[in-house]
Amino acid sequence: MKTLTALFTAAALTLTAGLAQADVRVDEIPQLVKDGKIKPLEELNKIALDLHPGATITKTELDNHFNGYEYEVELRDAKNIEWDVDIDASNGKVLKNKQDK
Repeated sequence: MKTLTALFTAAALTLTAGLAQADVRVDEIPQLVKDGKIKPLEELNKIALDLHPGATITKTELDNHFNGYEYEVELRDAKNIEWDVDIDASNGKVLKNKQDK
């Protein structure tokens, strides 16, 4: 019985962790900027592009994590290499900058 309870608890925690991350709807973004919760998306895009001069943005996504907002940017550089850049949307700190494989 203890094993079953432990398995159920682990499954519930895993499911809850997945639900803690959610995409932010586009219509919510202006209010988040106005309230000072996130930086303007243009500023966040510039941060990502400054890391990879000459690259173009192919996809962006703003997620609401339990610990704050994270802006995810996918880029393609002049050599056709794809990059994933994650930025703390509240302060512009780069959290991840790695080549997409």
